[in-house]
Amino acid sequence: MESDLKHNQITREIIGACMNVHSELGNGFQEVIYQRCLEIEFQLRRLMYARELVMPLYYKDHEVGKRRVDFLVEDKVLLEIKAVSEITTTHHAQILNYLTAYKLQVGLLINFGEPSLSFKRFINSKFKASFNKQTPRNPQIP
Repeated sequence: MESDLKHNQITREIIGACMNVHSELGNGFQEVIYQRCLEIEFQLRRLMYARELVMPLYYKDHEVGKRRVDFLVEDKVLLEIKAVSEITTTHHAQILNYLTAYKLQVGLLINFGEPSLSFKRFINSKFKASFNKQTPRNPQIP
């Protein structure tokens, strides 16, 4: 089921949900706690999502393995969450690599581990719209 929501709307909803969770819990919990709380927020916002979704990795249109993404929201936005004291360039590289390998256009990296929630939006410069048609996904609808 393809979502009618635009990337900007989806990322705005995700960031709002993350802000609510961070506002309630603060920092200091394990990543899995934030994931569980985000599921509740996504359900309240009626966002379609899949958590811990196993997705294929591609190299030159050949599947070369599988990895888990923290969340795929509305079948369009990859969400990687962290609960670390500082986001590094390695985290940035990870999400950019995931976007390319998963053939997605937009990703968010959210860190719950700092006193203030931090987030960064990433755009896959290698994205081609035709990729999504090759890789249908079936996100769970809560």
